[in-house]
Amino acid sequence: MRKVLVCGAAFAATCVSAVAVPGGAEATSPAPTPPASTPAAPTAPDGAPSGEPGTGSPSGGPATGTPETGAPGTESPSTSSTSRPPQGEALPDGETDGTVSAEAVMVTPEPPRARTYAYGDDPAQKLDAYWRRSAPGAGPRPGVLILHGGYWLQGDKSGWKYTASRLTEEGFVVISANYRLASRAQWPAQRDDASAALAFVKDNARRWNLDPRRVAVVGASSGGHLATQLGTFGTGSQTVRGVVALSPVTDPGLAYLDGGKPTATPSQQKLRGAVTELLQCFPDTPADQECQERLQDATSATHASEGDAPMLLMHTDGDFVPISHSVRLSGALRAAGVPVTVKRLEGDRHASGLLADEKTYPTMVAWLKNILKPAE
Repeated sequence: MRKVLVCGAAFAATCVSAVAVPGGAEATSPAPTPPASTPAAPTAPDGAPSGEPGTGSPSGGPATGTPETGAPGTESPSTSSTSRPPQGEALPDGETDGTVSAEAVMVTPEPPRARTYAYGDDPAQKLDAYWRRSAPGAGPRPGVLILHGGYWLQGDKSGWKYTASRLTEEGFVVISANYRLASRAQWPAQRDDASAALAFVKDNARRWNLDPRRVAVVGASSGGHLATQLGTFGTGSQTVRGVVALSPVTDPGLAYLDGGKPTATPSQQKLRGAVTELLQCFPDTPADQECQERLQDATSATHASEGDAPMLLMHTDGDFVPISHSVRLSGALRAAGVPVTVKRLEGDRHASGLLADEKTYPTMVAWLKNILKPAE
């Protein structure tokens, strides 16, 4: 008995699995066939990798309705890492001719289509759309708008590429958006951009066979803050059907105070500085009326009212953005009669790092599917 490596036809240079083959027999692969034409996944703009703080890294213009010039999404084969193929399993012996097909070892899922669009005139006002081909006669799909984190100062839409691809496998159209960062624009520019991105998605829903009435928002850390703002500001539930926020900084004033304590961690101290950058003022200066008004406006609980979007809020025990942020917001939402669930997870992961917990991703997907069900 000896082992040979079997390589998938679609990935001629990538060996997939070691398969046991009876002695004297040869392992062969089927003749390669041209791969189906699918768009390449978007590349990270401006070369900026995304990261969430604590995991080892840290008003929109008119919609053009036109993909960014030179943007990814041209029709070409793609083997993007956003859709990680399952590893092949060793097949048992017993084939009469000793031949094993590579297609029997691995089935490679088709990567989603992906294209970058400009939803405003500013260079930061870009979003990536991920979607899959719909079956003939299939109805429109629910959508998920993702807002990245990074202290409002860093991060990029491309950091959610893998999760976006996974969500398309669950039947969602996924949009990952950038927004103007606090180093360039004072609050509420970030909320304005998130709103403009959402409006662009709804206005262009037919491009992706998306149901504009069934869109939820997912955000992490500072992106979670923006997600909760979309769910509460103005007519929240009229804007989005639901909000999932991982480690959301729902109360910038609380984050500022926590970052000034003697026990503050470096991440909390950095977040304190980010709040002053976001507001362009110091929240502990009561005499500064304009600053206090911006702070209140940036606090999501301020906008909680009847008819806001239902929310799923999650933190870990050791999260440097403590669960008290979501407890305060959930109290205001419940007082207004809005459904909200707050979950506490073990560990100290933060923001998108929560998805490493084996329960978090399935919980999020199940919640999204339930909240985005077609109206009866």
